[in-house]
Amino acid sequence: MADVKIFRVQGRMLLSHDSMPQWRKFTLDIRALKKEDAVEKAYSELGSRHKLKRMHIRIESVKEVSPEETVSKYARELENLAGWTR
Repeated sequence: MADVKIFRVQGRMLLSHDSMPQWRKFTLDIRALKKEDAVEKAYSELGSRHKLKRMHIRIESVKEVSPEETVSKYARELENLAGWTR
C-alpha cells in the first residue's frame, strides 16, 4: 500500500478576470500519493471554490511537507488517524 504524503502547492490565481483582474497568491496543503495528484487536486479545489478555469491558475511550486509543518487542520488530523472504527 502506498503512503499518502502532504504536499504544499503555491502559486497565483487570477480573480475577477473580467472587470479588474488581480493575481492573488495562494497556498494549499493537499494530501496525495504523488506531486501530479496534488496539482490536479489544487486545480479542482480552486476551480470549485472560485469558479476559475485552469488557464487562470499558475502553480509556482509543489513540495512535500511533514504533518507538523502543515497549516491545514484537516490534513493534520487525517495524518494522525489510527484507523477506521465501526
